[in-house]
Amino acid sequence: MSDIAERERTLASRLRLAVVRLNRRLRAQSTDSKITLSQLSALSCLHKTGAMTPGELAAKEGVQPPSMTRVIAALEDAGLVARRAHPTDGRQAIVELTEAGRARIDEEVSVRERWLDQQLVNLSEEERRVLSQAAEIIDRMASR
Repeated sequence: MSDIAERERTLASRLRLAVVRLNRRLRAQSTDSKITLSQLSALSCLHKTGAMTPGELAAKEGVQPPSMTRVIAALEDAGLVARRAHPTDGRQAIVELTEAGRARIDEEVSVRERWLDQQLVNLSEEERRVLSQAAEIIDRMASR
């Protein structure tokens, strides 16, 4: 293996581990241990994208429709999402956040961002600049 390929493999491994560790730390900041990661992810998707059908939500989340049906049912039971009739297709429903669901996501984001803010305070201006650039690059990679 060439030196360049070895460095890239090592970078990929280091980046993967760093992202996994940061994600774990952020998840640990959760305000409610009763909500699962799948449920929180679905809430976040609805918060970002807006109301959609269960099938559209399953596709965006990369899960099978029966799995999303269970997630939606649990969120509905918790009062975090509501279903309403589809305006043009009587066989479908539209899933949307309730006020409680919006508040829940806002609180999750706030708690996690406060934790990140506390970590960023301890970094130098140059380190924060590098992280800002890295965030743009990672976001671009994740969007492909």
